[in-house]
Amino acid sequence: MELLPFIAAIEDRDEKFFELMKGLQELVFSESSLDIRTKLMISLAVDAAVGADKGVESISNTLRGMGVSDEQIAEVLRITYFAKANSILGTSMAAFKK
Repeated sequence: MELLPFIAAIEDRDEKFFELMKGLQELVFSESSLDIRTKLMISLAVDAAVGADKGVESISNTLRGMGVSDEQIAEVLRITYFAKANSILGTSMAAFKK
């Protein structure tokens, strides 16, 4: 996987931190019990949940390039919305504790 642009941008500013972040990206996206498509779908969900528009766009395009359909991307985003909305609903119930 290509180095993420915001990690690459650190290299000229802070070599030690760059090496740490590069190593972390390599660890996270290396072969493991989860395949790269699954890891990117999780990344898509997290970026959507935190409002990272550019991340959502970039990851979605990468996933499409790997053969993931818009239907699959939409399903990931539905699950993300459901999980995020339910956490808000659960937290909101605190307003009614007396």
